[in-house]
Amino acid sequence: MDLNLEYAAHQRAILSAHVAANDDDRRARLATASLIADRISDFQHGLGAAAACAWSKAQFANLVKDSTSLKAAT
Repeated sequence: MDLNLEYAAHQRAILSAHVAANDDDRRARLATASLIADRISDFQHGLGAAAACAWSKAQFANLVKDSTSLKAAT
């Protein structure tokens, strides 16, 4: 796995969610970002990478924040 490509894809998904045309599109893009984050996390955990725990925790925190923002906007 090329982590740089995966990180870039994750960032593109997050950024595209911020400019989504509607809530459904935004949720779909965030779901894509979440799937990419899961792949990264699984790969890192499989290697025993120390960064894996920090990455997993950061992604969970971002999902919670994004969900809260979405609820506040509706």
